[in-house]
Amino acid sequence: MTLDIANSLPTDWKSATLVGRVWVPSVDGPSVVKVTPDGVFDITRAAPTMADLCNSDDPLGKVRAAKGERLCSAEELLANSEAGSIDPKKPHLLAPVDLQAVKACGVTFVTSMLERLVEEQAKGDPSKGDAIRAEIQKEIGTSLKALKPGSEEAMRLKELLIKRGRWSMYLEVGIGPDAEVFTKCPPMASVGTGAEIGIHPGSTWNNPEPEIVMIVSAEGKIVGGSLGNDVNLRDVEGRSGLLLGKAKDQNASSAIGPFIRLFDEGYTLDDLRNTVVELRVDGLDQFVLDGASSVAEISRDLTDLVAQTISRNHQYPDGVCLYSGTMFAPIKDRSKPGSGFTHELGDLVTIRAERLGALINRVTRTDKAPPWTFGATALMRNLARRGLLS
Repeated sequence: MTLDIANSLPTDWKSATLVGRVWVPSVDGPSVVKVTPDGVFDITRAAPTMADLCNSDDPLGKVRAAKGERLCSAEELLANSEAGSIDPKKPHLLAPVDLQAVKACGVTFVTSMLERLVEEQAKGDPSKGDAIRAEIQKEIGTSLKALKPGSEEAMRLKELLIKRGRWSMYLEVGIGPDAEVFTKCPPMASVGTGAEIGIHPGSTWNNPEPEIVMIVSAEGKIVGGSLGNDVNLRDVEGRSGLLLGKAKDQNASSAIGPFIRLFDEGYTLDDLRNTVVELRVDGLDQFVLDGASSVAEISRDLTDLVAQTISRNHQYPDGVCLYSGTMFAPIKDRSKPGSGFTHELGDLVTIRAERLGALINRVTRTDKAPPWTFGATALMRNLARRGLLS
């Protein structure tokens, strides 16, 4: 993998408001940065953390007013952010969020809902996937796309499926009134573009989950967007929904990036709503998987997902980084007919959107990926040493 402007940044990056986080060797810690055609500028003195920036009254105005020290060019930063070849004396990219809670929505697209039903009934055995998939789609698949979750029509279908013995916890959150919202990982645990992503060594059926990520203030306002990979262990979740934590929260299992694109005059919530996300997996075995889907196909509006996450009933004083839910689950056979898709070590995963850029990561094992050691306590101590806390 070689990260550069052409394969990593939005096509209109020169006019976009892009912010992120960079590890700066000279301060032995992370800095909040803005990316411009003139370079990458450290704006940590204006916003010590990304949470501070996104929770401010005017994130866009703060970024535009901040001068900051130039660290390097965007090209130089990207080139030094590939795992395994990072020059420790130069800045490299991190995940663009820090103290925000990292939450994720599930079963928000019909295609992914059907795949969750497959997982549930396959009980972790991918060889049963095709037969179960065909049976489910034949009986209920085509009747779900036009349904509004929580509507009277959806509730009538629920009653019918219960009578048929077809009801599932995934249908409950897929067409019921309440969205699935879970904790993806602790704050500070996500990795950025160029980093390795982790698959548990005990998993034999797993996949990338390409998603958009909403950056939400403590007041529940969506201030920008990014791309995410909600790396998932299908066999683990398929064995039991109570294993969701193990299926979702492992070392290097949350990837976000490359940057946060803040809303401005040229990029709004409606642009995020209409994002087309592309997925590509390139294997060392010459296997290639391609796919694409639009956020416009989501069953619940982005604002509804946010309202079900942060409200008077549940507060997040540092804000929320909210995955919108996987847009599709790859099912292309990899090794033999009926085997479906699962990751192999060394897979290069690219999640791309024209106006958000590309999140690019290589697959390793969770016990081989760099351990997560720099958490919130380390961040506070580092900022204090730099005189950035008041």
